[in-house]
Amino acid sequence: MLHEPASSLTDLALGLVVVGLALGLRRSPGVHRHWRTMFWWVGAAALAGAVHHGVVTRSERWAEPSWALISCMVVIGISYLLAATVVEVLGPGRGRVFWALRSLSLLAYAALALAGHAGIEAILLCEGVTMVAVIGLWIHAARARHALALPLLAALAASSMAGATRALPGDVTARVGLDPTSLYHLAQIPGMVMLYGTLVCAAVLPRALRPRRQTA
Repeated sequence: MLHEPASSLTDLALGLVVVGLALGLRRSPGVHRHWRTMFWWVGAAALAGAVHHGVVTRSERWAEPSWALISCMVVIGISYLLAATVVEVLGPGRGRVFWALRSLSLLAYAALALAGHAGIEAILLCEGVTMVAVIGLWIHAARARHALALPLLAALAASSMAGATRALPGDVTARVGLDPTSLYHLAQIPGMVMLYGTLVCAAVLPRALRPRRQTA
């Protein structure tokens, strides 16, 4: 028997969908490798989450290390999201920009750690700083009429709305027969599918319609 069946099964569903999308991106050579890597890490984190909720949470000894590992996988996935965004919006050869933006969340976590609030929750909270940087870059791209900007912002908005479901009271989510965590897992799927569709469509755009990228 699964220890947390709803959370485990919904995380499994999310993981299978995202891994399937990652496999689909392999047939779109025009998609930058950072996007594919991001999908792989997010899918792997969800599958690991299914095992965590279903089995590992039974153990007081291993539950926290397991969640720490999954959190690290999520952090890596977000790092590749930022890397892909920097390449798409600013062009290749912008490693300094990537590390400058990435360091914002690291500095935020360091500040929390010095204040005595270090922990997994703090790590994930600080990753929100990276997501703000990602959204800011795509807003900049939208102003420059980047072809991917508006669809990608829509996909990111869908993912942000999914994150909001975790804050819903249990009695509200119970109306659909799920707890907030399980609903959050399922709510992430539309955003990932939207992102996948945007990337695949962009990969088949005629070269003349693609935005010019700046080079370092």
